[in-house]
Amino acid sequence: MRYVGGLLMAALAIAAVGCKEKEVKSEATPATGEAKVSTVTGDKIVLGHVGSLTGNEATWGDTSDKGFKLAIEEQNKKGGIKGKKIELKTLDDQGKPEEAAVATTRLITQDKVSVLLGEVASSRSLAMAPLAESNLVPMISHASTNPRVTKDGSKTRSYVFRTCFIDPFQGTVMAKFTHENLKITKVAVLKDVGNDYSVGLSQFFTDKYKALGGSIIAEQSFKAGDQDFKAQLTSIKTKNPDAIYVPGYYTDVALIARQARELGMKQPLLGGDGWVSEKLFEIAKGALDGSYFSSHYSEDDPSPVVQEFIAKYKAAYNGSIPDAYATLGYDTARLTFDALERAKDLSGPSIRDAIEATKDFKVVTGSISFDADHNPVKSAVVLGIEKNKSKFAATVAP
Repeated sequence: MRYVGGLLMAALAIAAVGCKEKEVKSEATPATGEAKVSTVTGDKIVLGHVGSLTGNEATWGDTSDKGFKLAIEEQNKKGGIKGKKIELKTLDDQGKPEEAAVATTRLITQDKVSVLLGEVASSRSLAMAPLAESNLVPMISHASTNPRVTKDGSKTRSYVFRTCFIDPFQGTVMAKFTHENLKITKVAVLKDVGNDYSVGLSQFFTDKYKALGGSIIAEQSFKAGDQDFKAQLTSIKTKNPDAIYVPGYYTDVALIARQARELGMKQPLLGGDGWVSEKLFEIAKGALDGSYFSSHYSEDDPSPVVQEFIAKYKAAYNGSIPDAYATLGYDTARLTFDALERAKDLSGPSIRDAIEATKDFKVVTGSISFDADHNPVKSAVVLGIEKNKSKFAATVAP
């Protein structure tokens, strides 16, 4: 899941097939890279969601889509935007960056979307961002935390935004919580070397933890989809750390936790928002009890705004409790509607300008104003795991 450069990604978009709209296969027509400015002329505004509806992180695409759809349903009941109904086109990238590029290309060239939404995973958003930028189509990632999603080298991508915090902050949050709240001084790191998110987050955590006086006494790596982690864990065990930082995705993290317990390792595991999924607990089977991870919101938050959203989501989706990505999806759709209402017209540049001008927009996960790099300044929460369920542990402000 490494980032692929813009030119190579464009080539992949031409060659790759198999992008799914829900479960229907379709071949994408590649974007040309030539700047286009599209203005809505019909009776609807089309938004495009690229997400992993199948693959190892399928829960992320599913819950994100539900968050987007709940917000769209509410907005359409109010009359839509500028007298036009909102429609969502969702394409499955199967958890693959190359498929995310194909999906983005199709949404831009065939479906003529006004705004792109997604992805959760940074590697997939990094595949989408150059295509959004070159075609002047605003893109808002609700959950990709790698700083490079909105940055092309030292330059901010003009058309790419996000509504979540970024990894330098998330890594700092867990480093401080580990050192100051848990009083842990020796940590091992186990990261996914093929994942932009995992590599970046582990570095930010390590830098801050060392600055606070903590020690990283072991570093090991794996790749997404590995099934056997016992060699890495055995090596870590010989160093006897107080905790293990595992900034991976939930399917890998749960297996790592189970195998650590099988080896008699009792240390807590620590991680980031890649852990977010009910599947984490289903796979872990209690092996993560006593562990902690950073996230975007807590269902335990007594705030009326949070509890009202949870009630609406449960009513819409058979009692399901929204995870962080459903919540961020809902927030991102609402922010998009606000920008569309304020835009002087429905062309890409006008929508982009309106998104960038967003100021103190209140959402379930906080309040959003964009900085110079198109990132919001938001708090993070730390969740602990007890009896195979997450539980609020702390809120950390920027």
